[in-house]
Amino acid sequence: MDLADSPEEAAFRSDAKAFLDDHIHLVPTELGDSGGEWDQALAASKKWQRLLYENGWAAITWPTEHGGRGCGPVEQIIWNEECARARTPSSVNIVGIGMAGPALIAHGSAEQRERYLSRILSGEEIWCQLFSEPAAGSDLAAVATRAERDGDDWVVHGRKVWSSGAHYSRRAILLARTDSTVAKHKGMTFFVVDMDSPGVSTRPLRQLNGEVHFNEVLLDGVRIPDTDRVDAVGEGWRVAMTTILHERMALGGSINVFHMEDLLALARQRGNLSAHERDLIVRVFTLDRCLGYLNARVITKLGAGKVPTAEGSIAKLAMARQLTLAAEAAFALLGPRAVTEPGPWQDLFLIAPGVRIGGGTDEIQRNMLAERVLGLPREADESRKLPFREIRR
Repeated sequence: MDLADSPEEAAFRSDAKAFLDDHIHLVPTELGDSGGEWDQALAASKKWQRLLYENGWAAITWPTEHGGRGCGPVEQIIWNEECARARTPSSVNIVGIGMAGPALIAHGSAEQRERYLSRILSGEEIWCQLFSEPAAGSDLAAVATRAERDGDDWVVHGRKVWSSGAHYSRRAILLARTDSTVAKHKGMTFFVVDMDSPGVSTRPLRQLNGEVHFNEVLLDGVRIPDTDRVDAVGEGWRVAMTTILHERMALGGSINVFHMEDLLALARQRGNLSAHERDLIVRVFTLDRCLGYLNARVITKLGAGKVPTAEGSIAKLAMARQLTLAAEAAFALLGPRAVTEPGPWQDLFLIAPGVRIGGGTDEIQRNMLAERVLGLPREADESRKLPFREIRR
């Protein structure tokens, strides 16, 4: 494992740091609740996205011919690290840039790429993801939202949930079932949806911290032109896997809600720590260092042209554990103020449980490690062989 940047990586890091330092005063606050302040935050986030686009920092790994920087995953990780150091907020268009764009680049038509990619990068159009359903979360292949062909259009009926940012998004990527007579992984198709289409209704879901981030989206007779179908009919699972592969990289750079130095500063301010408090801080610090070394390991593999295997699942499990422990440690330091006053640590306490779910639950990550690293057998699932319409749901 190499902990030092190569000369090329160091030069890239220097350029990224210089850009962020020169423009740090323009960084918007995180998107919060609805209302006037929220609208202002959204406008500021779009303005920041436009600035990144105009200066070539909007999409590090996208090909240059599509408006990206043409770099590899190592540079993406370095950019994520520098954004964390500068404490920039998560991108307002993380689904568009980190998921929809790569799917369109890999599987979309030339006309689709021409129509959508520049608008994604500039923040002109915000995108969301319509994948998960009430009965299709961890088992994404259980998607039941149906799309039926009607001339040059597809008519969609269904219900999606946990769709981040759907209440302010202009477009969405959609996974829908177009054939229920084949096995569940084979009968899906991938679409682009105009969120302003008749029949699309969005219901924001209020979180524990009072904010609105996730949504339920109802699709009632929504018409999608066949020109917005991505790849061939029935190839939705293949396109979705491309999307999810890029989602893991995108989410890795978006969890920017905890900084170890903040917890250490709180501990120094409080002083006179108990053994229990010191133990909590040491455990959080240990996880923080382990995550840093794991990140260096990923960069080393990528720099050598190798594909990381278990690191992504391990990092997500460790990150979820770290955020939970950090909130617990902060609450111990704050004492009664932890429940009588609002603040960033209270927000972290309420956000942390969701990290165990989004982007693949802890249980899914452990299953992946068991099967792909330890070589344990996959759990038997007869439904993988049955036509979708014969599966008991």
